[in-house]
Amino acid sequence: MHLPQDIILKIFLSLLVGGAIGAEREYHSKSAGFRTLTLICIGATLFTVFSQLIGDPGNRDRIASNIATGIGFVGAGVIFKGDFGVNGITTAAMIWATAALGMGIGAGYELVSVISAIIILVMLFVFAKLEIWIDELNQVRNYKIVCEYQDETMHRYEACFKKFNLKFKRSKEAKVGNMITGEWSVKGCEDDHKAFAEYILHDPLVKEFEF
Repeated sequence: MHLPQDIILKIFLSLLVGGAIGAEREYHSKSAGFRTLTLICIGATLFTVFSQLIGDPGNRDRIASNIATGIGFVGAGVIFKGDFGVNGITTAAMIWATAALGMGIGAGYELVSVISAIIILVMLFVFAKLEIWIDELNQVRNYKIVCEYQDETMHRYEACFKKFNLKFKRSKEAKVGNMITGEWSVKGCEDDHKAFAEYILHDPLVKEFEF
């Protein structure tokens, strides 16, 4: 059986596009990496091509339209709740976007798909640097301080938060015997957090400090 040359080219192009995006995810050790995203891109391309070849002439997008629905189940499989929130959302979005690129290639919009893939790759690398910068400017940490109870003990440490330009919200306070425990959710830049932690670590009145 003779395969049309344009279909073969579409398959190889989807291999390159999916592989490029998958390599970036693999480099960052994500759950959907090189092989997964390559297969998704090629699969979306084939489904789109087959939809045009075997679909009803008046409804050739029927098979391709179900790709968006089916790929949602794959994306949901990489989202999970971690210790610090929900993880895998970016990877799930990449699965969705890679399927869209494969559909574009299969539908004959190769140039648009390639340009979109380049934009996605640039965005992933540039935005990763931007996220690090934003995180350094605005970090949220949980602090726990245990010390001997004195009048205005917690207010003294909250004054320290203000001294180091940190915004805080007290989440818990408990007193057992002569010891008092305070917990806070604190927001501020990385340098201010480090300066505060260094100050508390050298405070002789602090018996226990979690940060």
